[in-house]
Amino acid sequence: MFLSRFGPRLGRYDVARTKFVTLPTDQDILRHMNNGVYLSIMDVARFDMLMRNGVWDIFKQRGWYPVVVSETISFRKSLQMWQKFTIESRILGYDAKAVYVEHRFVRPDADGKPEIYAQGFIRGRFLKRGGGVVTIDELLEAVGEPPEAVTVPEWLLEWSDDVTLPPTRAAAPSVWN
Repeated sequence: MFLSRFGPRLGRYDVARTKFVTLPTDQDILRHMNNGVYLSIMDVARFDMLMRNGVWDIFKQRGWYPVVVSETISFRKSLQMWQKFTIESRILGYDAKAVYVEHRFVRPDADGKPEIYAQGFIRGRFLKRGGGVVTIDELLEAVGEPPEAVTVPEWLLEWSDDVTLPPTRAAAPSVWN
């Protein structure tokens, strides 16, 4: 939160760039960044994005908070100890219940251009501190409609349908086939 105050302000749907360095505590036994750490760092980058694009202030005023419903990540190259990297984050859009965010872990290639090391996607919902779920209509009324260019890829919507668990009040027995 402290560092977000120094980053440039963003439009709601701009790409946020958050800088990190791979620390010794991020390493697994093979001496590269542990796969679980990527997901935790995505949380920090997403919070930075929400602070800098002004959405976090709206959430605080209304007593809302975000939760991750599902996430997926693909790895291309390993991040080694002490390597600097940037997470590029952007809001992709919405479906009837949730928001989708893309995260890219990037480092400069030999020509200095950003090269993707890993790419993650989250599907998130918003809850009310007093109880209940924030609807997409409520969310869009608060943050504004997205530009036409902001769309969720069809494959991501299908993925979301494929991995969705039953609602919290429905039965979800653990039965192995």
